[in-house]
Amino acid sequence: MVTSYLDRFDAGRKLAPLLSRYAGNNTLILALPRGGIPVGYEVARALQAPLDVILVRKLGVPGQEELAMGAIASGGVRVISEDVLQALRIPDRSIAEVAANEEHELQRQERAYRGDRPVPDVGSRTVVLIDDGLATGATMRAAVLVLRAQHPGRVIVAVPVAPRETCDALRREADEVICALTPESFIAVGEAYENFSQISDEEVRDLLQRSAHEIGSLPGVG
Repeated sequence: MVTSYLDRFDAGRKLAPLLSRYAGNNTLILALPRGGIPVGYEVARALQAPLDVILVRKLGVPGQEELAMGAIASGGVRVISEDVLQALRIPDRSIAEVAANEEHELQRQERAYRGDRPVPDVGSRTVVLIDDGLATGATMRAAVLVLRAQHPGRVIVAVPVAPRETCDALRREADEVICALTPESFIAVGEAYENFSQISDEEVRDLLQRSAHEIGSLPGVG
């Protein structure tokens, strides 16, 4: 894959025009930490829409962790795929063990990224889910599942790069899927970036605070 983005901020600036029709007060940008936050920051600036973090943990099938049997998210939201549970005959004990482990990490992320800020109300809003790219798309699918349980108006998935088959699969879950690049020879998300360095918890907090200040100061927003 040929490098297409300087860094995640550059990816967000290039992704934003593909989402221009969603600019407006009823749109909410939710980014997956940590890599999705810089991308989401630039998209939120361009659309003049609020940015927040979506904290979701996929509940992977024991021994087949990439296969999601459900997900948990901020605010005590829990979604379980009954079809997967029945097909694989997963016992309640296994579900509880996986959920407990993921809950621990979810709480850590809550403390690190959200602090005292409340979980945003997504009811009837257009929600744009952002990440820095997708490989299998399992975590993004989990995010869509959790959002659906909160009854948003529309769920849009938007990423700078992903395999074509992953984008096609997500179209069965989201109202719209925007993948800026779908290279024929997909190796890894990082291959599309010149700088794909790790994002720290501090950077996530800083970008969320900066976005809240910038968007909150716009007329009619916030």
